[in-house]
Amino acid sequence: MSETLVRVDLADRSYDIVIGGEVLSSIATRLSGIMKKGARRVFVLTDENVWDNHGDALKSHLATGGMEAIANILPAGEATKSFANLQSVLEWMISHEAERNDVLIAFGGGVIGDLAGLAAGLMKRGMPFVQVPTTLLSQVDSSVGGKTAINSSFGKNLIGLFNQPALVLADISLLKTLPPREWRAGYAEVIKYGLIDRPDFFEHLEIATPDILSGDVNALANAVKVSCESKADVVSADETERGRRALLNLGHTFGHAIEKARGFDGSVLHGEAVATGMCMAYRYSRELGICPGQDVVRAERLIETSGLAPTLSALNTGSFEAEELLEHMFQDKKVESGSLTLILAEGIGKSFVQKGAEIAPLRAFLEAETKL
Repeated sequence: MSETLVRVDLADRSYDIVIGGEVLSSIATRLSGIMKKGARRVFVLTDENVWDNHGDALKSHLATGGMEAIANILPAGEATKSFANLQSVLEWMISHEAERNDVLIAFGGGVIGDLAGLAAGLMKRGMPFVQVPTTLLSQVDSSVGGKTAINSSFGKNLIGLFNQPALVLADISLLKTLPPREWRAGYAEVIKYGLIDRPDFFEHLEIATPDILSGDVNALANAVKVSCESKADVVSADETERGRRALLNLGHTFGHAIEKARGFDGSVLHGEAVATGMCMAYRYSRELGICPGQDVVRAERLIETSGLAPTLSALNTGSFEAEELLEHMFQDKKVESGSLTLILAEGIGKSFVQKGAEIAPLRAFLEAETKL
């Protein structure tokens, strides 16, 4: 398949998202335009699963350009986004005498991308980094837009900064080794773009989902392309989430509360929590009388067809407490002056930002949701 370029337009910090079937093979050539002249070493942050599956390929492709990978291989999983690992990664680069003109490659999913981007932003006040996302979720969402973070004991992604990559290489072939569960979790973020503001894309997914989830390369590449275009448009207009970019958090306020309630223990993946959270956002919008019931049904149906859970009980991880979920929601980054911000919907593709959400109806809604 031919490669596709999606441009993230941010003036002098603009960059390309390169989407294709074998784009990793071109990494040495592409890095030569980012690295300082004569540089031969590349720092690589990755996890055990990705390195086992794709490490040899990356080293080989870098070697074609005379480059050597200096790799730091971390455990897989959300717990890796920690203070301890951030310190370890920074001191690893310092111990290798990393310079501001060196390049750090984030070779993995969203966890590795978030940690690497934050470390790159802090390293000697900033060094370039390149995203090579290896999961569907990271290819369509977390690798694009410059959000980087680690988790706190108080909640998810509370310590971070905006740091745009120099390049994103979304190689579709890397997704072949993903477990089915990771596929489904990533697909939640694809569905999100249709639910936010692309009703035509949502309608397309209602038809194309079986082909995409079966691994059809063309169907998958198109879904990644449209998702990246959608996110690039939003990021270019609102890089630091002062307005429209908050729409990209559809389902995330509920979803992050679900993850926190489970202690980020892996029993609920991020994409799984977001899928449930998006359905909750649509049901809450219906409860408020602003979203047609048939659109809620369509959202739930596509989530369920994709092998994801439309309700808390369908997650099959035990019961949830409404008050605990509400408490976690108030740790969300979008809380302003003690008031909660929610992303709600007036229908498919008609999401909006609701600031100062009323707590009483939300608490009653969560009570009902925990009993479904």
